[in-house]
Amino acid sequence: MTTHLFDTVDVIRAKRDGRELTSEEIAWVIDAYTHDHVADYQMAALNMAILLNGMTRREIADWTRAMIESGERMNFDQLSRPTADKHSTGGVGDKITLPLAPLVAVFDVAVPQLSGRGLGHTGGTLDKLEAIAGWRAALTNDEMMHQLDTVGAVICQAGSGLAPADRKLYALRDVTGTVEAIPLIASSIMSKKIAEGTSALVLDVKVGSGAFMKNVDQARELARTMVDLGTDAGVTTTALLTDMSTPLGLTVGNALEVRESIEVLAGGGPADVVDLTVALAAEMLAGAGKTTAEDDIRAALNDGRAMDAWRAMIAAQDGDNDAALPVAAEQHVITAPRSGYLTTLDAYAVGVASWRLGAGRARKDDQVQAGAGIELHAKPGDKVTAGAPLMTLHTDTPERFDRAIEIAEEGVVISDDAPTNSPSLIIDRLA
Repeated sequence: MTTHLFDTVDVIRAKRDGRELTSEEIAWVIDAYTHDHVADYQMAALNMAILLNGMTRREIADWTRAMIESGERMNFDQLSRPTADKHSTGGVGDKITLPLAPLVAVFDVAVPQLSGRGLGHTGGTLDKLEAIAGWRAALTNDEMMHQLDTVGAVICQAGSGLAPADRKLYALRDVTGTVEAIPLIASSIMSKKIAEGTSALVLDVKVGSGAFMKNVDQARELARTMVDLGTDAGVTTTALLTDMSTPLGLTVGNALEVRESIEVLAGGGPADVVDLTVALAAEMLAGAGKTTAEDDIRAALNDGRAMDAWRAMIAAQDGDNDAALPVAAEQHVITAPRSGYLTTLDAYAVGVASWRLGAGRARKDDQVQAGAGIELHAKPGDKVTAGAPLMTLHTDTPERFDRAIEIAEEGVVISDDAPTNSPSLIIDRLA
């Protein structure tokens, strides 16, 4: 524990009154909280003061550094290839990590992708992969290193030793109304990513109804803060702001999204999923020192190289590539109430509907249904006719249908005129 000693109430008052916290105060309060010398209610008060008064770039960097130093740091220097990672702030139908990790590995860049589980309307990468028979999320550090050396890509859960202060702070913020504080969001994400030890990092910061950040200005501020944190820590960091007003692709759920990801790896799949996968791959490769044309990246999807890397990655974690993916026992089709143009398919509404069907969880210890979720049959801009399928709902528990249908139908708007414009998939890039 740090040798500096401070009074917790003095630190709270300082931030409450708008004063910058010193590096020593920040190091002490994070260390003391990690070791239970600062109470939850005291840290909750400090978090609220940060939410209301903000932090300077230096304070956020110190806060992030203190959280990193609360645990272990990984090191990939022994690998024969550079490393690159991607982090998404979460969305609906955001399955990009699945095809992205093996695609980047094709170009001799190792991808140590430490991922999480879904909570609420946003999906979790580990939940999706666990729809594959036998696949395991928990790896030892030695297993992870071996897989990176031999396969080039790994998607697994983070060990308990990485940034333990963040686990306590995240749980506290969730129940004290301080989740929205950008300094705390940024330091939470970046403490884990920097501790993970990758040399290059690309941030996919979602914007829109299905994202945590609802408007572009908020998302840009968060992206700028995280890019600065990564750069200050010596990690080559860039960010893309991407649209999350409409779900990505044509599937939302676990097994459903795995199936669509495999379609992308086979050279098919929805254009928006392919385009974002390729754009993020180009960013990751450039960050690792390998400037690669997008045409070359697309070729790796079309000629089978990315699929080979995927199958090797899944097999290395005991997954059965040839096993059938789970299928939900019950389906319900929502049809178009009228003819016209689909002008809105709200990502949040679709995400909540999928969650209500059993694809997500309300609490961290909830179980998810592998086959639950939603297939989309139309996207904004498409012309639809009355009675035509708009989406198919999947669940093992049909009593869930009514509440899912209610929110899903609220997210659909059909108009007489075609939409005049649609948001770009990639809104901005920050470096």
